[in-house]
Amino acid sequence: MADASEGEAVLNTLMLAFATDPCLRYVLDTPEALFQGFRRFATGMGGAALELGSAWIAEDGAAAALWLPPGVESDRDAMLAVIGELAREAKLPVLGEVGEAMAAYHPHEPHWYLAMIGVDPARQGRGYGSAILEASLRRCDEDGVMAYLESSNPKNVPLYERHGFEVLGHVAPGDFPGVYPMVRRPR
Repeated sequence: MADASEGEAVLNTLMLAFATDPCLRYVLDTPEALFQGFRRFATGMGGAALELGSAWIAEDGAAAALWLPPGVESDRDAMLAVIGELAREAKLPVLGEVGEAMAAYHPHEPHWYLAMIGVDPARQGRGYGSAILEASLRRCDEDGVMAYLESSNPKNVPLYERHGFEVLGHVAPGDFPGVYPMVRRPR
């Protein structure tokens, strides 16, 4: 778990991890846009985890995650502000379709929402992401509550499936690279 003083470290790790993420880079497609918008976007998506004690960080920032507990939602207005300011205008109609389609998959029943998880690219393949995922999923199982995420990189889908997540669909309108809504029932 990360404490409130580790918020910057969590966001730094996630920024490194998402620097080549297909969906994030569709939205923030220049280095300047990424550096200007990532922290605000990530904070809108899952920053409440930092205050609620549901953020995770592993070994000197090797991996990090933002989990929103049941009843807590992303700050949609904050995310839309970043998109409106930094995404190319030509992409806005497609991004609107993405948002609508993703909302249709987001569960209405109580769930833990994995807003973001990532591993520092220099430390990938050493099990840090899986360790955070396993530890946080134990909480879901203990609470008897499902977990939900949206995988923005197809390379990560098998990892989530190994941890019990199931793909609900594929959201890929227009030239958007595609996101996979996934759910895991408690065990």
